[in-house]
Amino acid sequence: MQSFQTEIENPLVEKDIIELERKIKLFRDGKIDEEKFRSLRLARGVYGQRQQGVQMIRIKLPFGKVSPKQLRKIAEISDEYSTGNLHLTTRQDIQIHYVSLDRTPELWAKLEQDDITLREACGNTVRNVTASAEAGIDAKEPFDVSPYAQAVFKYFLRKPFCQELGRKIKIAFSSNDDDTAYTFMHDIGFIPKVKIIDGKIVRGFKILVGGGLGAQPFLAKTAHEFLDVNKIIPFTEAALRVFDRHGERASRHKARIKYLINKIGIDEFLKLTAAEENALLNKIVEINPDFIPTHLPETVNIFTTFKISDTDAYKAWYKTNVFEQKQKGYFGVYLRVFLGNLNTDNARKLATIVEKYASQDIRITINQGFLLKYVRPEALPSLYTELNEIGLANPGFDSVADITACPGTDTCNLGISSSTGIAGALEKVIKAEFSDLIYNHDIKIKISGCMNSCGQHSLAQIGFHGSSFKVGAVVVPALQVLLGGGVLGNGGGRISDKVIKVPSKRGPDVLRKLLLDFENNAVEGEYFNSYYDRQGKNYFYKLLTPVADTSTISPDELIDWNKTENFETAIGVGECAGVMIDLVATLLFEAEEKLQSAAETLANQSYGDSIYHSYATYISIAKALLIEKQVHCNTQHGIINDFQKYFVDTQLFSFQNTFSETVLQINKNEPAEKFAENFFENVKSFYQSALNYRNTIKQENTVNHE
Repeated sequence: MQSFQTEIENPLVEKDIIELERKIKLFRDGKIDEEKFRSLRLARGVYGQRQQGVQMIRIKLPFGKVSPKQLRKIAEISDEYSTGNLHLTTRQDIQIHYVSLDRTPELWAKLEQDDITLREACGNTVRNVTASAEAGIDAKEPFDVSPYAQAVFKYFLRKPFCQELGRKIKIAFSSNDDDTAYTFMHDIGFIPKVKIIDGKIVRGFKILVGGGLGAQPFLAKTAHEFLDVNKIIPFTEAALRVFDRHGERASRHKARIKYLINKIGIDEFLKLTAAEENALLNKIVEINPDFIPTHLPETVNIFTTFKISDTDAYKAWYKTNVFEQKQKGYFGVYLRVFLGNLNTDNARKLATIVEKYASQDIRITINQGFLLKYVRPEALPSLYTELNEIGLANPGFDSVADITACPGTDTCNLGISSSTGIAGALEKVIKAEFSDLIYNHDIKIKISGCMNSCGQHSLAQIGFHGSSFKVGAVVVPALQVLLGGGVLGNGGGRISDKVIKVPSKRGPDVLRKLLLDFENNAVEGEYFNSYYDRQGKNYFYKLLTPVADTSTISPDELIDWNKTENFETAIGVGECAGVMIDLVATLLFEAEEKLQSAAETLANQSYGDSIYHSYATYISIAKALLIEKQVHCNTQHGIINDFQKYFVDTQLFSFQNTFSETVLQINKNEPAEKFAENFFENVKSFYQSALNYRNTIKQENTVNHE
C-alpha cells in the first residue's frame, strides 16, 4: 500500500486520513480485528457493498448544499476511483460505488481540498444533518434554517461523545410548518418558530426527538414547543450524551434513540438531558444567522428571447418544477433525477449550467433531486433548453411520477429484492397510462429494497419494500405493499400500513389498481389518504387480493426485475452501523487509545473533550473486565452498575466512592481544568490497576492449567 501526500491544511483532517491509511495497513497485515476495523472505516464514510472487495463511499454534504466546483470535484473523484456515476440519497448525501478500500485515504484527501468530508457519513455517529432544500428562499419560512443546520453539523463533527454511539443519529431541519424535511421521522428534528417578546422578534425551534423509520417506525415526540436558537446545540449535546450512556448497546435492532424514549418515556428522557447541563462545555451557543452567504452568478447574462420548440413540455415543466422565491424577481427550479443517479459527464454539464443561470448554492433534495436557486425569469426558457439536453428537464418534480427508491439489491448488503427495477417499471406505467399525474403532489411513491426504509416507504401514500415468499420449493421475489403514510405538518405524521404482499413482477398491476380505484371512486377534491381512511385497510386488502394470488405464479415471476436468473435471497451483514466488539484485548486496547486521547486533549486545554475521553476509558475498561467474567450488559449505565456489583462490592477493586459516583462525576462537574486533570489521573490509575488485575488472572489460569 503506497503512502501519499495529503496536502491538507487542517491538522485534524490530515490526522483522520493518515489514521485511516494506517488502520487499513494494520487490517491488511492481520493486526487489527475485522469488526473493530469496520467500525473505524464506517465512521470515515467507507461502507462495504454487496459485492465483495469494493466499498461504497458516502460523501457528507450538510443540508444537501454543494457548489458547482464541489460537484465537479466529486465527478472527478468518481471517474478516477469509481465508475463514473453519482448517486443522490434521501439524506442529501452523494454516494459513489465500487471503490477499492486501499484507495479511500487518497480519495478522501482529494475531496478535502474542496472542503468535502467523509467523516461520520456512516457508522454509529451523528450522520449528515439534513434540511428542507428550499431553506433560505421559502416564502413560508419564519427564517432561514440553513445556518443552524450548518452550525449543528460543524459543532458535532469529531466530537468524542459522537464517535461510538449505540447507533446512528439523524437530525433534520424543516423550513416551515409543512415539515418538508420529515422531522417527525428523525432522532432529533427542528421546526423554526418565532415569538414576539418585549416587542422584539425572537427566533426558536420546536424540537422533536425519538422518531425513526426502519422495520419498526416511530413518530417523534415533542421535547420543546419553543427553544431559543442559542440553546438548540446544548440541548442536542445533552440528548446525545444521554443516548450514549443509556442507549442499547448489545442488540443493534433496539439501539436507536426511539427505543430508549419508548422504554423510559419522554419525561424521564428530558429529565436526564437536564441532568447533563453541568457537563456541557457551552450552556449557550450563539449561531450567526447570516453564516450561509448567497452567491449569485458573477456576470449578468442577457438572455435572448427564443421560441421553445415544444411549448406543452415547457409549460408542464414550468408548472411542476418552477416556483417564485420569497426574494421577488427570482425563481427556484427543481430538477428530477431518476432514482438519484447521475453520470459524471452530466454532473459537469450541470455545474456549468448552474454557474450561468443560478446561485452557486445547489441543494440536493430529500427525494433525490436538485434545487437551483436565484434564477431570473427571463433565463427560464434558456435554462430549460440546456437542462433538457442533459435529461434534467423532466416535469413532475415530487409528484406521483417522481418515485423515490434506494439502491436495494444493486449494491446494498441488506437488499432483499430489486427496488430500482420496480421503480423503473412503475415510472413506465405512470408515463404511459397516467401521464396527468405529474401534476399530482398528493400521492408519493417510495420504494425500499428491504424493510429498513432507506427509500422511506413508511412515509409514502403508496409504498413498497423488498421481500420474498415461498411457493412450494421455490422462492419468489416479492413486494410488501404499504398505504396511507404521509406528513401532517408541524412535527406530525402518519406511518403507512402494511396491506398485502405480492410478487415483485406484479407491482405495476398493484399501482394500476390503486390509481384507477382512486380515480373512479374518490369524491371531488379528496386526497388519497382521506380516501384510504374512508375505505379502510381491509377494502384495499380485498382490492389487491387477486394480484397476490400465488396459485398463478409464472416462471417469469421467479426472476426479479433487471435479473436473468431465478431469485434467491442473499442478505449480507448490514453496515448501517458498526457492530460492538466484545473481545477483552480489543476493549483494553481501545481503552489505551482513549486514555491517550484524554492526555492529548488535556494538554491542548480541550477540557470537555478530555473529560469525555476519560469517561469513555472507564467504560471500556469496565466492559472488558466484565466480559472476562462472562457478564454482558447492553448499556453504559448497566456496565457501571455491574462493575460495582462484580468488582467493587467483592473488593477486587476499590474507589473512594462507588464506581457509579466516580464515573458519573462527568455530569456533576463543570468541564474545567482542575476537574479534567483529576478525572484523567484517576482513570489512568484505574487503567493500570485493570492491567495488573488481568495479568494476575492470566497467571492464575496458567498455573491452574498446568
